Amino acid sequence: MSKPDFTIERLGEMRIPSPVKLSTVTGDYVANYVEDDERVLYEIDVKADQRSAAFDGSELMEKAGPRPKIYFDPARTHAGIVTCGGLCPGINDVIRAIVMCLAYDYGVTKITGFRFGYRGLLSELAQEPMTLAPHVVKDIHKFGGTILGSSRGYGERTAEMVDTLVARGVDILFAIGGDGTQRGAMDICRHIRQRGLNISVIGVPKTIDNDLSYVQQSFGFQTSVCKAVDAVRAAHTEAVDAINGVGLVKVMGRQSGYIAAETTMAASDVNFVLVPEVPFELEGDNGFLAHMERRLERRQHAVVLVAEGAGQDLLTKTNRTDASGNIVLSDIGLFLKMHLTEHFRKRGIEINLKYIDPSYIIRGAPANAFDSVYCQRLGTNAVHAAMAGKTAMVISMMHNHLVHVPMALTVGRRNCIDPDGALWRDVLDATGQPKLMVNG
Repeated sequence: MSKPDFTIERLGEMRIPSPVKLSTVTGDYVANYVEDDERVLYEIDVKADQRSAAFDGSELMEKAGPRPKIYFDPARTHAGIVTCGGLCPGINDVIRAIVMCLAYDYGVTKITGFRFGYRGLLSELAQEPMTLAPHVVKDIHKFGGTILGSSRGYGERTAEMVDTLVARGVDILFAIGGDGTQRGAMDICRHIRQRGLNISVIGVPKTIDNDLSYVQQSFGFQTSVCKAVDAVRAAHTEAVDAINGVGLVKVMGRQSGYIAAETTMAASDVNFVLVPEVPFELEGDNGFLAHMERRLERRQHAVVLVAEGAGQDLLTKTNRTDASGNIVLSDIGLFLKMHLTEHFRKRGIEINLKYIDPSYIIRGAPANAFDSVYCQRLGTNAVHAAMAGKTAMVISMMHNHLVHVPMALTVGRRNCIDPDGALWRDVLDATGQPKLMVNG
């Protein structure tokens, strides 16, 4: 497997002294600038007998932060913000951080919010953009969703979107969104490059599933886990207070089961967790239904947590895609509810099953304290990167350092749980479920 190239594209030389007044001296109690040659290792796992290695600059990640010199003249800079895709806790926090940093740190006064995703950059579909300023965004972090609205799709109409940016005189576009959003932003960058334009495009990666590559953790993920824990605890209460009570909870996770995995460990009430990365079978002595039956015989209650993308091989394919090009999944939650009910009915065993799907309650929640802090740092450092003339990159956290990552790397593959890794091992310890529920 070839090594990732972390080289960050930039529009030109940074020649303008930054209005952000920091220090170049250590120990003077004033925060320091980040120099452009400061780097973070991506691969940090080593064996004790491994020899030291020399690293090429392209193998190291650029540290995020304010540079002593910048590319854009703040007095002439026009920044735009767009939010795309599904909702997620913390979007408003990111918008607020970007606006506050642009206005207060750099003195940028022209900030435009494009409405309802990429369609806001298409003339025949767009609503009038919002003028953003500190007084507009000062309280938006207290609410879920996005003040700009969001939608899926339209990312392929690159030329028209660049025409809008040019017509409105936008110098910087901040694209807040997930895999599809960043693919669209990458195409916008390509078209900008072909036309020889000096427009920076900076991504802030948003995916509630926590599955973007080279992103240690997506914003909103911690809030999602906290909200999912509430649902699991409610399911557990219903289960233990009924005869053969079964609490079944479905959470987000199309291809990656991180929310289900971490919720399992946080709640400590889950007996079976089903994720897309680990196959399972319904029938047979080692199938899920047989293990559920044995669990109820022993303990008279059970809690099952399932990620939406789990067990899709057991369901009829929808053969449909959404506006972002994602395959529309069949509903694993309702599928399990039906099969559990039917299995125990045939065996003459009474169960009391409660099914909870908190997905939209979670998606629309405001960010918790952890995510609010994280969003503030992501938004602020996205601005620092943009003002320095960086482009075609996303702001990310890696090994607890804020870093710059090329967009092309974040959309190249999905982050998934490693069934052989430490996280899944700890999940199995928390549930006590079989390592694999398949026969043969």
